[in-house]
Amino acid sequence: MSDEELVKKFLNGEESAFNQLARKYQQKIYWHARRLTGNHFDADDILQEVLMVMYSKLRDYKFESSLYTWIFKITYTRSLNLINKNKLKKFFSIGDEETPEISGDEDVARDVENREKLRLLDKILKELPVKQREVFIMRHFDELSYEEISEITGKSTGGLKANYFHALNKVTSLMEREYGKKETDLRILGRQAG
Repeated sequence: MSDEELVKKFLNGEESAFNQLARKYQQKIYWHARRLTGNHFDADDILQEVLMVMYSKLRDYKFESSLYTWIFKITYTRSLNLINKNKLKKFFSIGDEETPEISGDEDVARDVENREKLRLLDKILKELPVKQREVFIMRHFDELSYEEISEITGKSTGGLKANYFHALNKVTSLMEREYGKKETDLRILGRQAG
């Protein structure tokens, strides 16, 4: 069932339709907030806030953009508000126990190597300017188009593209320096460049 159909069912009083939307988007909301704030507890709080906002404001949703974009705009705004409020400068907690899993069936040596690459990527992203980090996360991990990112952030697509490619060049260069050109494969860490 499409998002639009679920929203219409919810607006007609079917609570289960909202539950389906929440299940569909909760992991994406959590990980987007987690990557921006760098903290599991903050991301969990933001997830709860976003779900509450969705529940209370879904009646105001006008279908002018995709529901996915609307939800990410709420998540983005809530995350930035929290970052500004707490003056968080950290992107991702390296020591956090909840490092995302790469794959369940890879051999142990490969898994350890990939986790090390993720840790290095987290360290590199932490050092990027915020505007480059934001667009890199939304484009690379969340797989949003430049138009969707523009709608969420209010920034021009040209500026977003420039920031993304500056970030991508820095990330790729630093990863290559650490692992060598042959071993640098950002695909294990999310989407490919573009």
